[in-house]
Amino acid sequence: MSTIYILWLRQIKKYFRARSRIIGALGQPLLFLLVFGFGFKPVFQQAGAGNYIQFLVPGIIMMSVLFTAIFSGIDLIWDRQFGFLKETMVAPVPRLQIMLGKTLGGATVASLQGVIVFVLSLIIGFKVQNPMLLPVAALMVFLVALLFTSLGIAIASRIEDMQGFNLIMNFLVMPIFFLSGALFPLQGLPAVLDAVAKIDPLTYGVDGIRHTLISAGTFSLGTDLLIVAVIAAVLLGVGSYLFEKIQA
Repeated sequence: MSTIYILWLRQIKKYFRARSRIIGALGQPLLFLLVFGFGFKPVFQQAGAGNYIQFLVPGIIMMSVLFTAIFSGIDLIWDRQFGFLKETMVAPVPRLQIMLGKTLGGATVASLQGVIVFVLSLIIGFKVQNPMLLPVAALMVFLVALLFTSLGIAIASRIEDMQGFNLIMNFLVMPIFFLSGALFPLQGLPAVLDAVAKIDPLTYGVDGIRHTLISAGTFSLGTDLLIVAVIAAVLLGVGSYLFEKIQA
C-alpha cells in the first residue's frame, strides 16, 4: 500500500507545483461556459428548454475531468522517456501497485480539476438544486476520472511516441465529448448517433451528474452509477494487464 500511496502523492505534488498546468487546463472549460453558456442562453430559453447555464455546467465539469484524466497517460510516456519508469519497474514491488498508484493519482488530479470548474461555475451563476446529493456527484466525478485515467494509461502502455499518443487521444476524446450530451440534449438524435451516444461511457457520467446537481437526466441515477462503475472496473483491469506487459 505504501507504493500506491507514494506514487499517488507524486501525482498530486506534480499537479500543485505546476500552477501553469492548472490555469491552462481551465482555459477551455471557461471558454465553453462563457461563450456557449451566455451565447446560447437566449436560444435555449426561446425553445422553452430552461436555463442553458444550468444544463451546460454539468457537461463542462465532465469535459474538464475527461480531458485531464485521459491525457494523464502522457505522464507515463514522460516517465518512460526520462528513465523514471525503468527505475520504478525494477523496484521489488508488484507492477499492479505501480499502475494503481499512477491511476489513482491521475484520477484524483482530474477530480480536483472538476471541482475547480464547479466552483467557477457557481461564480457565474450556476445553482445546485439539491446540495444533499453533492457527495454522490463527487463519487460520479471520481468514477469517471478513474475510468478515463485507466483508458489513458492503457493506451500509453502500448505507445512510446508522444505525438502518436496525442493523435490517438484527440481522435478518441472529441467524439466521446460531443456525443455525451454535454452540450445539447440527446433526445431526437438520428438513430446512428443515438446508438453511438448510448455506448459512450461519458454519456452516463454527464447524465449522472445532471441528476445530482440539477435533478434532471435521461436515465436513472442508479443506472448511471452502475454503468460507469462497471466500465471503470473493466478498463482498470485492462490497464493493469497492459501495464504488466510494458517494456520500460
